[in-house]
Amino acid sequence: MPALPDRTVSEGRVSYRARSRARRCLLQALYQWQLTGGEVRDVINQFLEGSEIRGADRDYFTTLMLAIGESVDELDRELEPLMDRSPERLDPVEHAALWIGAHELLHHPEVPLRVVINEAVELAKTFGGEQGHGFVNAVLDRLGARVRQLEAGVR
Repeated sequence: MPALPDRTVSEGRVSYRARSRARRCLLQALYQWQLTGGEVRDVINQFLEGSEIRGADRDYFTTLMLAIGESVDELDRELEPLMDRSPERLDPVEHAALWIGAHELLHHPEVPLRVVINEAVELAKTFGGEQGHGFVNAVLDRLGARVRQLEAGVR
């Protein structure tokens, strides 16, 4: 069976699969960035040159990596009241998944609430600790209810 294309050429839109792969690379890049403390652009370039990015929406990866890299303090301020611990005590994988989800919830209304949360939870399941995905789900669910009330069905 042939692989699905990464871009829907006839519609000019990026596929769900390419966006999902971009988020996966983004989680790995944010993890690396947290541990090494390097420059965001250097991490981006390293990923764009590597095979990990193959099949991913490179533009989405780059856009989100730059935006998240510039706004981690803002994102942590949004997340902290919704958590039972300070951002400094978070596992780096959970922290990266939360940054991705929070950024998309706050700045990408075109991405449905459930997609944002499900993608972040799947990343936490794949790369994080045993219970990390439940924590990510709970925090992003609270944030989604606050910032996307209509979509979340909150009155």
